[in-house]
Order: sequence, then structure tokens, then C-alpha cells
Amino acid sequence: MKKYVITGATGKIGKIVATELLAKGQNVTVIARNADKLKELADMGAIAMAGDSYDREFLTQAFKGADAVFCLLMPDMFAADILKEQKKVAENFFEAVKTNNVPNVVLLSSVGAHLRKGAGIVDGLGYMEELFLGLKDVNVLNLRPTYFMENALGLIGTIKQMGIAGTPVSAGQKFPMVATKDIGAVAAKRLLDLSFTGNTIEYILGPRDISYSEVTAIAGKAIGMTDLAYIQFPSGDAVKGMVASGFCGEDAARLMVDLAMAINDGTLLNGHQRTEANSTPTTYEEFSQVFAWVFQHS
Repeated sequence: MKKYVITGATGKIGKIVATELLAKGQNVTVIARNADKLKELADMGAIAMAGDSYDREFLTQAFKGADAVFCLLMPDMFAADILKEQKKVAENFFEAVKTNNVPNVVLLSSVGAHLRKGAGIVDGLGYMEELFLGLKDVNVLNLRPTYFMENALGLIGTIKQMGIAGTPVSAGQKFPMVATKDIGAVAAKRLLDLSFTGNTIEYILGPRDISYSEVTAIAGKAIGMTDLAYIQFPSGDAVKGMVASGFCGEDAARLMVDLAMAINDGTLLNGHQRTEANSTPTTYEEFSQVFAWVFQHS
């Protein structure tokens, strides 16, 4: 039995990772801000530690004795300076791993992290990857999933208010999308086998490349709106829309638009090649049932 520490354990990905490890009889410590949300995992046998990734002393204590940690950097989307917040959490992860001599680390990074700068909200993950290159005696796996299928749930407000779907991403630009449950499954598998050595990168790309016009057609069919149209929103309008809807603060909205621009010009997508190994099974057609459920219940 190995000791694992899972950060962001109550989120979509972290919860899957923790649940999989617990199912295999491992010693699992789960970390999240909300103690109540950790109760479900504690009932499954996890050691629950409620605390904040902004608290370096807390993380250092939590990582003590770990054979492997899963680091999930989720910044406050309403912060005035998102990159500053991302850097602080990344540095806390780094110092907690270094202080405790944790031998194995899985970082949840992203497609576009190879750019280090120019990928909007992904830039903080590029910073985290760069930081962990400094740990020479630690096995670090940088998982780089692509754009989440769940991001498309952000279309729902616009569909309900305006009868159209839209983001700043070009309608016809094809790019990979992945379901978060598939990311969690890959992360759990890698943590269980711990076969990665040195500092390595693994992409998680979903089943195929797809455009937002295709996503809109599939989602529209699932919610009974077969003539649903997709519109590419101008950058400024997209920022205002995200802020007005309460989705995030202005800095996060601007960084999300920067990410969309990196998709549009192809720079976000120039660091990987699709293979059978980095393609995952859940299709957008399957995910559209989740989209329909959220649409009906929101």
C-alpha cells in the first residue's frame, strides 16, 4: 500500500482520482477547502484534510510521508491577478514536495503549457511545469489534457438568453476536446502504476478533433434545438459577457479569451500529435447527454 495525497479532491477530476485509488485499497489523503464536501471521500476511507493550497505550511504538513501527490492548480477565478495567484499555488506545491522529498508527482497541466506564455489562463500551468523541472530527483509526470468538454456548458446561458451559442473561438476551428472523467481515469492509472521516471509529458486528447459548430449541432440536437446557431463573439464582447454572467472576474475572462485566440491561431495546438495512446474514449455525442441534463436543470 502506498500513501497518496490528492489536491482539489472534491472537483470533477480530483474526486475521480481519489475514488479510484481508494477502490484499489490505497492510503489516500484528500485535500480541499470545504470540509463538508470532503465527507463523502472520508466515508470511503480517505483521510480528509480541509485547507487551502495558498497555505504553504498546510500543504507541507499534508504532503508529509507521501509516496506520490496529485497537484491540481485551480485559481480563484475572481482574483484581480490570476497569474500571480497561479504562481503562488505552484510555488507552494513545489516547496511542499521539495521539503518532504516526495518521490513521485503528477501535475495536472494542459495543452498549451509548452508555450509558457501566450496561452492565456494556461500560462500559470506552464509556470508550474517549468518550476518542477528544477527537481532533479523527483519523478514528475506533466499531464496535458486538452480543452474540457465541460467548458461547453458555458454556452447554456447564452442559449437560454439569446437563442444562440457563442464563444470567441472560431466556428470552424477543429481542436481536441476531452471529458474530465477520462482525465481522472488516466491520472488514477498513472498514480497506481507509478511507472513514469524523470520529468515526462503525457497528452490526453479525447477521441477526435471537433469544432464549436459541430459541438453546437450535437448539443442542439440533445436539447431539442436542431436549428441552434453558433456565433463567434468578438473578444471584448466575450469578456463583458463572462463577467456579466458571473462566470468569472475580468482578469480571468481576459485570459480565457487569450486562450481562445491561441486556439484560433493554432499556437495552442502545435505542441502535440494525436496517437492511439493519448486518445480517450468519451465522445461529445455521449457528453451531450450531460449537456442536456444541465440545460434542463439550470
